[in-house]
Amino acid sequence: MRISPGYLPDPQTEYEAKAVEFCRDWLSGQATFTLQTSGSTGTPKLIRLSRRQMAASARLTGQTFGLQPGDRALVCLNVGYIAGVMMLVRGLELGLTLTVVEPASNPFQTLNPDIPAFEFAAFVPLQLQTLLDTPKQSLPVLNRMKAILVGGAAVDRGLANRLQIIESPVFSTYGMTETVSHIAIRRLNGPEHSEVFRALDGVELGVDERHCLNIKAAATDFETVQTNDVVELLDSQHFRLLGRADFIINSGGVKIQPERVEEVIAKLLAGPQRFFVYGLPDERLGQQVALFIEAENDWPETVAQAIKNRVRAEIGPYAVPRSIFFMSSFPKTPTGKIDKKRVVEGHIR
Repeated sequence: MRISPGYLPDPQTEYEAKAVEFCRDWLSGQATFTLQTSGSTGTPKLIRLSRRQMAASARLTGQTFGLQPGDRALVCLNVGYIAGVMMLVRGLELGLTLTVVEPASNPFQTLNPDIPAFEFAAFVPLQLQTLLDTPKQSLPVLNRMKAILVGGAAVDRGLANRLQIIESPVFSTYGMTETVSHIAIRRLNGPEHSEVFRALDGVELGVDERHCLNIKAAATDFETVQTNDVVELLDSQHFRLLGRADFIINSGGVKIQPERVEEVIAKLLAGPQRFFVYGLPDERLGQQVALFIEAENDWPETVAQAIKNRVRAEIGPYAVPRSIFFMSSFPKTPTGKIDKKRVVEGHIR
């Protein structure tokens, strides 16, 4: 479905109807919108955002990535959530031509064989992984973009390595529904790639006593939004994301950041292997470190032992996964993230 300045098509599917309905509400001047959080890091909840906040966020994105009226953007994220909704708002506020497709692991699959050029797109990691599986088809499209955003979940080392074949700048984004999409970015490919997030213009950063990030910007209506994301705040505009405070595993009194364990394990795994580390109840330790891997079959014990040895050497014995679980396919949230809660609940019942 194509949406261009001054033109809204007749929707052909229920999903297209949802996108068109939002656009009509926006164009009518509706002042507030209610959106649902994804629930990937907590209980899903409804959040009320003002038109002023959403427009400010859209303008900042346009300024950051040099988007101009008439530029073409691909909307392949769920328009029922903030990332997809804000792609629509950017199109309406900045005068972009939008191609809206229903979310899928391969967002190019429903486009015409002669895929049009796009200047801008946003993906979740799984979508980029899938596109890079067919580089002859995807790279000609990706390489013509002004900017490619990837958000909604962490970009692992395997995907980051694969992104180096893309010529266009690819950015990891940091944000949430409460901040009206992204408020910070870091370059993932090319000589300017970085592990450090840079706040967008006008965004103020701080930390609380837990070293969890707080944010104030026009997109938050200049109210401070406190997150549960543990960061290393390098200066007023730059931070390194360490992990979620509410995901920290307390094993025998030792606090372990699962994201750090995942980083070590990723060094051993080749290709776009999906996995995550989580804390499970343990009678003796309080919590134990558990590793969940998406794979058709269990791995040889030699591989499991190599993972344990590497974690022990780089972090310490308490961070070593005491349990390793295999699942043929991870369930996903509506926004394309791994539904960790469902995976874990299936193993502790």
